[in-house]
Amino acid sequence: MNEYLASLTANADQIVVALAETGYMLAFSLLAAVVIGLPLGVLIYLTRPGGPKEHRPLWAVANMYVTVVRSFPFLLFVVFLIPLTRLLYGTTFGTGAATFPLCFVGVAIYARLVEQILLEVPQGVLAAARSMGADVPQTVVHFLLVEGRSGLVYALTSASISLISYSTVLGIVGGGGLGDFALRYGYQEYDYPLMYTTIVIVIVCVLLLQTAGEKVSAVLDKR
Repeated sequence: MNEYLASLTANADQIVVALAETGYMLAFSLLAAVVIGLPLGVLIYLTRPGGPKEHRPLWAVANMYVTVVRSFPFLLFVVFLIPLTRLLYGTTFGTGAATFPLCFVGVAIYARLVEQILLEVPQGVLAAARSMGADVPQTVVHFLLVEGRSGLVYALTSASISLISYSTVLGIVGGGGLGDFALRYGYQEYDYPLMYTTIVIVIVCVLLLQTAGEKVSAVLDKR
């Protein structure tokens, strides 16, 4: 017990840094998910075959991006993006550069979830929008997103949890984070109590995100 407390105390600063790195990666990837993934999901919904604004070529390109990125093994995807990451950041190491591929994945995950949420919106909502003479932007903003807001928040919560899981891989490019800390300072140093403590911290973070997301989603659910 004394050895565990001594190890925990000695590594407290590194744990805080790792937690901050995970928060950084999660914040920017979620920002990309909302700013890019949400419109992309709406675009896929609108332009799909049989959709409100069917446009098969545009749908095919957007849908292919989401499908390919989501099906790409994440570690290989990080390696695949190394030339582009180096071009943009001047390096492939560090938390900032490591967040770049995570943003791509966040966009793809959330875009697909947004599409699925919008597909569950009752057709009566679209009919009401048409009857009021709403154009496409008005239909999206004032009808679809309003009707699906609870599900969209819950989907963003699910995406954030997935991104935390993906972020544990980014230690390979010097991204840091709690997962990388658990491997380097826990597993590789045979300090298993420290490794398990870090895992518990990750689980607590996930539970807090899940709880917050569920509460916000419940507040927004007016059904």
